[in-house]
Amino acid sequence: MLHLHFRHDLFVILRDFSGLIQVLIPQDESRSELKKAFLGLTVESVVMIKGRVQRRPEGQHNKNMSTGEIEVHAETIEVLNTSRKLPFEIKEMAKKSEALRMKYRYLDLRSGAMQYNLRLRSQIVMKMREYLCNLHGFVDVETPTLFKRTPGGAKEFVVPSGDPGKFYSLPQSPQQFKQLLMVAGIDRYFQLARCYRDEGSKPDRQPEFTQVDIEMSFVDQAGVMRLIEGLVQYSWPKDKGQINVPFPTMTYEQAVKDYGVDKPDTRFGMKLIDLTTAFQGTQIEFIREALVEPGGCIQAIRVPEGTKHLKAKDMEYLKTWAKTQYGQEVSVIHVRADGSLKSPFSRLLSDVAKEQLLQMAQASAGDLIFIIAGPQEIVRPLLGKLRLQCAELLERCGVLVRDPSLFHFLWVLDFPLFLPKEDAPEKLESAHHPFTAPVPEDSALLYTHPHKVRGQHYDLVLNGCEIGGGSIRIHNASQQLYILDTILKENPSLLSHLLEALDSGAPPHGGIALGLDRLLSIIVGAPSIRDVIAFPKSFRGHDLMSCAPDFVSEEDLKPYHISVVWPSTNTQGQQDNPA
Repeated sequence: MLHLHFRHDLFVILRDFSGLIQVLIPQDESRSELKKAFLGLTVESVVMIKGRVQRRPEGQHNKNMSTGEIEVHAETIEVLNTSRKLPFEIKEMAKKSEALRMKYRYLDLRSGAMQYNLRLRSQIVMKMREYLCNLHGFVDVETPTLFKRTPGGAKEFVVPSGDPGKFYSLPQSPQQFKQLLMVAGIDRYFQLARCYRDEGSKPDRQPEFTQVDIEMSFVDQAGVMRLIEGLVQYSWPKDKGQINVPFPTMTYEQAVKDYGVDKPDTRFGMKLIDLTTAFQGTQIEFIREALVEPGGCIQAIRVPEGTKHLKAKDMEYLKTWAKTQYGQEVSVIHVRADGSLKSPFSRLLSDVAKEQLLQMAQASAGDLIFIIAGPQEIVRPLLGKLRLQCAELLERCGVLVRDPSLFHFLWVLDFPLFLPKEDAPEKLESAHHPFTAPVPEDSALLYTHPHKVRGQHYDLVLNGCEIGGGSIRIHNASQQLYILDTILKENPSLLSHLLEALDSGAPPHGGIALGLDRLLSIIVGAPSIRDVIAFPKSFRGHDLMSCAPDFVSEEDLKPYHISVVWPSTNTQGQQDNPA
């Protein structure tokens, strides 16, 4: 960028990977060729300048630049390449739409923020490799990305092969390969693994992403947790403060009971409160109806000083959201300055019930209490999401609820091994994956009450985001076969290779995978993992820069024995909206 200055000299700001520097182009006659070199030169062109570094004159320091006390006095200039006129300035890139940033990603990456993110990512990955390989004897092993379909889990990408009717699948994770490596005697494995799931992008999810994938033989849950705590502490950026270990732990049941979710954000309170006993014998019809149902309860969250910050439109938004997403009504109680309650049903509460409600909620003047009545399995997750919605609304009002400079790590333990299927509650599916071992003392329940079995599954949570998950694995072939065949009703032939391996002297083993993209996005405070990935997919899972996915001609599909059947509402050549 060119800037004229009152000293009758020409100034140029140069940018490279390390930052910005001011260059002085002398205006004396002997250096007129230097000025000519810049005439008509467009912004973002590439030049090589040789000169002498000198201090800027007194009073002309720029405190907004890290190099603001010096400048380069140019002696020679060579134009290496000129840039076309760009549709935007690099410094304005962050203000542009994400679709535009994805389309011109190679320009977006020139920005200071993206340069910082990718370079920090590289530094953290290098520290992780040092910690695992040099300090703990891990072996970095690459596993295939062309595999076969696996039962359960997310939807997979399929890849055609030259064999008629046969397809590869891109792996959701290297789970089976890492277990096979344990059978093979590679007792400490890791890799920076590429993983694939055929689903649209979300702020914390991509169709393709990177895991720090780890597996160990002869290890228990505590051993995996200690290793990961050391890994995070060793690779943590120095400019982000100190990380203290060990990380706190919480059971799955406690997390759901207090926060309504299994990945709680512990940077703020507003925990769930059970008010069931305060409403025993109530005359309020919808509450009485909820309590007679199986698992019926009355639960709430308290928003401190909520009446001061949340407006009527906010209340309506939250009520509509709860009704739309969960089919549940939300009741709101305002605590007035004199301690009385403002609510449509407060007149139906006795003075004793009102006092008990205030005590149980630990509410005081100016607070809001959101109450939901219904089955516990619906009420808890609803309030868990409502808690986060309230935090977001408060932050829009300028209230600091979730301090972005704080990093609260948490281990969540003792997950159920199985959960009811959403679309078929009478059937069970794995809470983590079908290779997770049961807690030893619950093993007998596999054959009598499998829904009561706890798994040796552990999640690492950071600021309310799951950044890692792992488990101790099943290393006994007969137990693995029973879970697949009898409990999950999966076809065990799809995993015959793994079952045979487990039956070949598999050692006890366990591991974990850290979501590198999620971890990095939280560290740098990015709103999306796309801000820490060099070439991410759009919100719809598309590459807007190269326009992928793209059509393949019928002729090119012939070697794969594939023909495309077009829906009657679509025709070849119609393009989706890239946004």
